[in-house]
Amino acid sequence: MSGQGVHAGGCLCGAVRFEVTGAPKWTAYCHCNSCRKHTGAPVSAFAGYERDKVSFTKGALATYASSPGVKRGFCSACGSTLTYEGARWPTEVHFHVGAFDAPQDFPPKGEAFPEERIAWLHLSEN
Repeated sequence: MSGQGVHAGGCLCGAVRFEVTGAPKWTAYCHCNSCRKHTGAPVSAFAGYERDKVSFTKGALATYASSPGVKRGFCSACGSTLTYEGARWPTEVHFHVGAFDAPQDFPPKGEAFPEERIAWLHLSEN
């Protein structure tokens, strides 16, 4: 997992850019139905950061309240999914790993909502 330093990322069209400082608090796959609907992917991968380690350096994040206490961030120009923020973790911003410029630096170390995993999805350690 990526260590100290600044890690950048952004949306597909480049209208929204962000930076995070240091290593994430955690990384994990999320198998929940809500993440699947938001991304169109069978599983999501996230890196969680404390809000004070996050800055948006270009553009503005659009948000959608997908359920009570949950905001999902995206680019209003190209629709790229970027973040998750929830009342359960009020000090954190969770970034979709694929939005980072170097997603390979954020390998998932855990799984959330494994009971909602699609049966045909098999994740490998390799």
